[in-house]
Amino acid sequence: MHIMSIEYLRSLIQGFLDPQTGAQPFVAPYLAHLTLEKGKLTYIFDVPTPALQAVNQAKNALDAFLMTQPGVKAISGIITHKKIATPEKQVPAKLPMPPIRAYVAVASGKGGVGKSTTTLNLAVALSQTGLKVGILDADIYGPSLPKLLGTFEKPDLTDDKKMIPITWHGLSCMSIGFLVPQDMAMVWRGPMVQGALHQMLKDVAWESLDVLLIDMPPGTGDAHLTIAQSLPMTGAVIVSTPQDLALIDARRAMTMFEKLNVPLLGLIENMSTFVCPSCQTEHAIFGEHGARNEAEAQGVPFLGALPLNIELRQASDAGHPLTLDRNHPIATAYQKIAQQLNNLIFSSPQGTE
Repeated sequence: MHIMSIEYLRSLIQGFLDPQTGAQPFVAPYLAHLTLEKGKLTYIFDVPTPALQAVNQAKNALDAFLMTQPGVKAISGIITHKKIATPEKQVPAKLPMPPIRAYVAVASGKGGVGKSTTTLNLAVALSQTGLKVGILDADIYGPSLPKLLGTFEKPDLTDDKKMIPITWHGLSCMSIGFLVPQDMAMVWRGPMVQGALHQMLKDVAWESLDVLLIDMPPGTGDAHLTIAQSLPMTGAVIVSTPQDLALIDARRAMTMFEKLNVPLLGLIENMSTFVCPSCQTEHAIFGEHGARNEAEAQGVPFLGALPLNIELRQASDAGHPLTLDRNHPIATAYQKIAQQLNNLIFSSPQGTE
């Protein structure tokens, strides 16, 4: 029995012969990523459009062959392509999805404002209202969800090779961070990101959910277009600090969603104030009421303010968000926001059954 190693698996892929044709599919040059952890083999092929059909046709036979190798218990394969031959004005068809009642993007336009932490705590708070909630981490370059959950577990597969979302405190969760090593840099072009996002939508066995929160990456780029054009979006929530610099990017995010015909459900002001633990004095470190004033100026709901809080940071780093403790003051703040969001989502046409 040969001891499994990445090098040996690469050699198997390079020498693979299709049992139906006896030919050697030209797939090995497109292998961009390969891991084997606890019996779960994960690979990513980065394929140019002309070769996409051939690689897709070879995938099932290759998977069957790799499953015969000792130590391989499950396979998760992602195929991305470098160029999408779609006319500029043609809108991609909506992806077939399970019965999810509402798709809500959580965005900021920039990094460092606590958007991912807000997404997870908001998901917990929404689930505490009785909703069935999921989270899709759409940040391919810097996935945060595994760290926030405190698990880097690889997803299992169904019999038809769909990935099963990670279940965490009743939430259904999916992230590219579950599929690749923690320190791996995803040096991918835009179309490759689009391909990965499509697979995390259509090749994941999402269960029936009331709400799928989509943790959007910073900026206003390919990932945002892919999500908005592929899903029947219910709306978007914008997270910003009160700081003018953060609000500039928050406005860009709002403008982007308006252009994509995604309704704005409201703004959340994160890191609103800081209460000194020694003197209990409240300080507006990043300015006062910036997001609240912006919401009023834009005519969108202001969902609430959240403080800059060391316990929240510590709990997030530990993979145990404060909202799991229903009686914590931070949890209470998230619960108020979640109740408002619940009312907004399911009073909109997109959010109703």
